[in-house]
Amino acid sequence: MENDKKAELASFLKVIPPVEFCCVYGSSLHPNNKDKSAMVDYVLGVSDPQQWHSENLKMNADHYALWLRLLGGAKLITQVADEIGVGVHFNPFVTWNDRLLKYGVVRMDDLVSDVLNWKRFYLSGRLQKPVQILADNLDIGNANSVNLRSALSAALLLLPSKFTQEDLFAKVCSLSYMGDLRMLFAEDKNKVEKIVQGQFDLFKSMYNPLIQEYEAKEFLRFSSYGNHQANVSQDCGLSVTFSLVSSLPPTIKSEMGMKLGENKTVNESGRVVSEVIVRSRDKAAKCLQNVLRRKVMISSARQAVSGLLAAGGVNAARYLGKKMEKAWKSWR
Repeated sequence: MENDKKAELASFLKVIPPVEFCCVYGSSLHPNNKDKSAMVDYVLGVSDPQQWHSENLKMNADHYALWLRLLGGAKLITQVADEIGVGVHFNPFVTWNDRLLKYGVVRMDDLVSDVLNWKRFYLSGRLQKPVQILADNLDIGNANSVNLRSALSAALLLLPSKFTQEDLFAKVCSLSYMGDLRMLFAEDKNKVEKIVQGQFDLFKSMYNPLIQEYEAKEFLRFSSYGNHQANVSQDCGLSVTFSLVSSLPPTIKSEMGMKLGENKTVNESGRVVSEVIVRSRDKAAKCLQNVLRRKVMISSARQAVSGLLAAGGVNAARYLGKKMEKAWKSWR
């Protein structure tokens, strides 16, 4: 991203209370996107959401739905996010500097937990795709490397023995949409394809270090290097499959272990470690798919309800209408 554009996006942080982490994502990152009418999406990580919302209500009360301001303020805003949603409060349709913004506020502990463990598999899924980090006091960018490794391993488990590099990034991108209820009626059916094609070089820069590592381990083999169509083949043997499963987050491995069985081993430090029993690559892939689909379905449903409540009636209808318009156009 150009420095001028990055500085412009970062200047929004001057009109809200301090944050520990901030990134922007979505169409605003597309290299050829010059559309200033497109909504810019932010994720803000804060140590104490209730305190942060309390301060932000004093500075930017018009960012919040009227009913939330009148009935409970910061406490109610945080409760709706935590108890109905997945810990993220979104303020959509915020006008600032002639731009339309949407920003989500999340507790830092919840963000780290999701990145490392896929506890909700919500913001972790967002951070598996290209983002522009604008503030990072706790080095989430470095912790996210664990998330990227998990995403690459999951994608490879779900892919056949031969595929293209674009197929690989599309599978990574699709992980967090598996089971997402919005994909049935309120999202562009070509969303994954558009994200990958629009940000292909950004995906490459994110995942190339891990891809090269997997290639060095002979998990992957590349041929016919082209623009978007480098052909890839992967080792689908059980030993590589076990290595890929072992790279998944603890929460996912635990759920897979409940279905496929586990072996208990003692590692070098004397800790008991559970390892998923992998007898068949197909069964492991199917199990992973089911675990992710269920997790995404629950998180997307909870966040959809929370988001509609947080946005308020008019903004909720406006946001849903825009989403459904995109979806209907993609189905024509």
